Amino acid sequence: MARSKRSTPETHVAPTGELRDGFKFRSGRLCLDLPASLVARLKAEPKDLLETPHDLGRWLVAAGLAAKDPKPTDEELRQARELREALYRLAVARLRNEDLDTRDRALVNRWAAEPPPAPQLGPQGLTWTSGGVPSLLAAVARDGVELLGGPLAERIHNCEGEGCALLFVDTSRSGERRWCSMSGCGNKAKVEEFRRRQRGEGG
Repeated sequence: MARSKRSTPETHVAPTGELRDGFKFRSGRLCLDLPASLVARLKAEPKDLLETPHDLGRWLVAAGLAAKDPKPTDEELRQARELREALYRLAVARLRNEDLDTRDRALVNRWAAEPPPAPQLGPQGLTWTSGGVPSLLAAVARDGVELLGGPLAERIHNCEGEGCALLFVDTSRSGERRWCSMSGCGNKAKVEEFRRRQRGEGG
C-alpha cells in the first residue's frame, strides 16, 4: 500500500540556544546560520566547521532539521558548502544594495525547487518527516528565497563586532541592532568600551 511507504515523522524536540554542538545560531534565519559555519571568513585563515560529512550531519541536527545524523555523503557535503557560500554572497549583496549574482540565484533557486521535508504536528510540537540530505538543504534554500526575496531583506545586517562576519536579521522595533549576539559580540564591545573609559580616566 502507498500508505505504508510514507516516511514516519521523527519525534524530537528542536534544539534551541545560540550555541548548539559547536555551531552558532544567532542570525534568526537558517539561511544565514548556514554561512556562519565558516568561522572567521574575513580573516586570512578561516575555519570551516563543515569539514567532514559528519560535521554537516551534526549541523543539520543542531539546526533542528533532523532528529539524528542523516549521514551525508562527500558529494552532499560539497553541495552544502556550495549552497552556503551562494547564500552568503546573495545576503551580502542585499546588504549592500547590489545586484544579485545570476549563478548564485540559479543555484539557490534550484535547491529551493527540491521537495523539502514536510512539517508535522507531533505530541511535543513541530516535527519533520524523515528525508534525505537534499530535502534538508532544500528547506535552507527555501528559507533563503523567502528572506532575500521579501521585505526582511532590508533588515539584514552585518555584526559590528571586530572581525565578526556573521549576518543577522534585525527584527527589533527600532531597527538599530548592532550585534549578532548581545551575550557574544555585544558583551565584548561593552567590556572594551568600559576598559577604554577606564584607561582614559587613569590618564
